[in-house]
Amino acid sequence: MWREPLRRHTRELMDEFIDRADELIRIQEHVQGLLWAVMSLVEDLSLPTVLERVVQSACDLVGAQYGALGVVDDGRSRLSHFVTAGMDEETACLIAELPAGQGLLGDLSRQPEPLRLHDLWEHPLASGFPEGHPELKSFLGVPVRSRGSVLGTLYLTGKAGGEDFTAEDEALTVALAAAAGVAIENARLFEDAERRRRWLEAGMEVSSRLIELNRPEDPGNLVMVAERALEVSESALAVMPVPGGAGGFRAEISVGALSLPAGTNLPASGLLSGVLRTGEPATAQASEVLGPDAQEKLGPVLVTALGEKSTSNGVLILARQAGSPAYSRQDEESSVVYSSRIGLALDLLRANREREEHLLLDDRDRIARDLHDLVIQRLFAAGMSIQSLRRFTPDSIALERIDTVTGELDETIRELRNTIYSLRAEQSKESVTALVLRTVQQAVAGSGLSPHIRFNGPVDATVTGGLAEQMFAVLTEAVSNTVRHSNAHSLQVAVIVADGNLELTIEDDGQGFERPARVSGLDNMNHRARSLGGSCSIESAPGSGTRIVWAAPLA
Repeated sequence: MWREPLRRHTRELMDEFIDRADELIRIQEHVQGLLWAVMSLVEDLSLPTVLERVVQSACDLVGAQYGALGVVDDGRSRLSHFVTAGMDEETACLIAELPAGQGLLGDLSRQPEPLRLHDLWEHPLASGFPEGHPELKSFLGVPVRSRGSVLGTLYLTGKAGGEDFTAEDEALTVALAAAAGVAIENARLFEDAERRRRWLEAGMEVSSRLIELNRPEDPGNLVMVAERALEVSESALAVMPVPGGAGGFRAEISVGALSLPAGTNLPASGLLSGVLRTGEPATAQASEVLGPDAQEKLGPVLVTALGEKSTSNGVLILARQAGSPAYSRQDEESSVVYSSRIGLALDLLRANREREEHLLLDDRDRIARDLHDLVIQRLFAAGMSIQSLRRFTPDSIALERIDTVTGELDETIRELRNTIYSLRAEQSKESVTALVLRTVQQAVAGSGLSPHIRFNGPVDATVTGGLAEQMFAVLTEAVSNTVRHSNAHSLQVAVIVADGNLELTIEDDGQGFERPARVSGLDNMNHRARSLGGSCSIESAPGSGTRIVWAAPLA
């Protein structure tokens, strides 16, 4: 009688022992699976590879049929990556677009806490899943964190056997998500470092090439600048515009898969003008910079100045395809480093060219003086000496020969004078910026003034012809007045090209005036501005210096 209860109790103990052993084996397998999953995350620092491994490891770990991982961008405002696992290629293509962040997916992003559901579609916020998503019931969502910040959310659906996800599944997924957060953060840091390295190498390569070629105005060099920026920024379009009419811009250089036709007019943009004026980069959408027609194919835009704000190298516009991730803060910072190197190389080349032009002009002046003061005078003296021989020679053949020689000497003198005039005429081919510098320096020579001269915008490329002549006349008159009448200690001159206009500002800290004795020069400045459709303002008061702002449209 007592043996049967003993056997029953023994069987119960054995069953319990086997169940616990099975549970221990299962837990060990789960822990082993978690360890293998964590180890797999550190094998590669490529962010797409890390995200795929996280999703696949999570599905394998808890027996989920489908998985997805959404990662937010740096601004935490939208998804930058959305990776799926367990779906066939056709289904994955149907839901390839990033979720809009609505419904349950958006709620999990805003309230990052683990969530387990028996039936996903009975949840009040069960929306936001792309059309074509498989019909599933059990659901597990876990936030992915790193250093207190939420990087995204891991979604698992379709527990094997149609069962619900358990608390143990949730704990395992939370542990995996913690490791995934560190791996994603490391992958992002690695990508940022690689991106910065590529930008830096591109800037060094292009700037060195520009200096080596020594042709700053060659369009082929600017194409090289745009193409390298296009490559390292992973953009679809790179544009280097120049100011056009009515405050707009014109696409001078355009490269990329979605490049614009050369000479395409861009709309007037306060953003472009602001980057030119301040030298600070800016991001926007294509419609704001390239016009409303561009938004069909292009999306995020990055605009950066080629150099400091006081230079005239213009800007670089980069654009990605519509739907692409926005340019990150690292992209902005790296583009500034790249553009600064390019701007510095262009400034250096321009300064070298101006120095060479000055040396050439000085050499031409010296040659002209030597020809005039030495060669012509000696030829003239030689001719006079030959003419004096006429009174000693009655021979008609000798007299004819003397006339021939003196005639040749006269012709040689005329050709030398023409050569001198042509050498001096070459000086007019100086760039506008070089002429401004020389004009101001010559005007203040001997006065003790040390002028500060600033250029902003593409001055050399846009200030030409009659506009340049009128500007130089105003500049000469204004600086001359400062030197002769103001008793100033400082002089500021600024030549700015922006929004389709030229603005010349001359400001001193001299004694100023209220009613000048002579106003003809000031009237001429106003007349020159009005003749071009511009304006001229003159502000002065006794003891407060004088400020002249002369402006005219580039057209």
